[in-house]
Amino acid sequence: MQWLTLAAGFLAAGVAAFVVSPRAAAGVAIGAVLAWLNYRWLDRGVGALVAAAVAQEGAPKPRVPAGVYLRFALRYVLIAALVYVTVSVLHVPLLAVVAGLLALGAGAIAESLYELFAKSP
Repeated sequence: MQWLTLAAGFLAAGVAAFVVSPRAAAGVAIGAVLAWLNYRWLDRGVGALVAAAVAQEGAPKPRVPAGVYLRFALRYVLIAALVYVTVSVLHVPLLAVVAGLLALGAGAIAESLYELFAKSP
């Protein structure tokens, strides 16, 4: 799904370069990379949560490390800060960056369709 997210985002950036402007294409590409980073960080956070749960299997009251919660929250703060810098410093259209962030959804849909049709009898 990760490469599909980047593929969908860069494909949309290519279309935006011809239809809208190169600056909008850059915004879509930046948004797609941020969506990919968001997915990677989420995957790592869930992996850490699962590892902590497995390590505490059978414990009466399992504890989740505070760092896991902090990483989940900081993920959004970092993405918001990067979007702000992209829009304010690079003067990229905000709507283009948001469109790039939607590449994660496009990648998930493409992956679901692949799994549905590639594995059907």
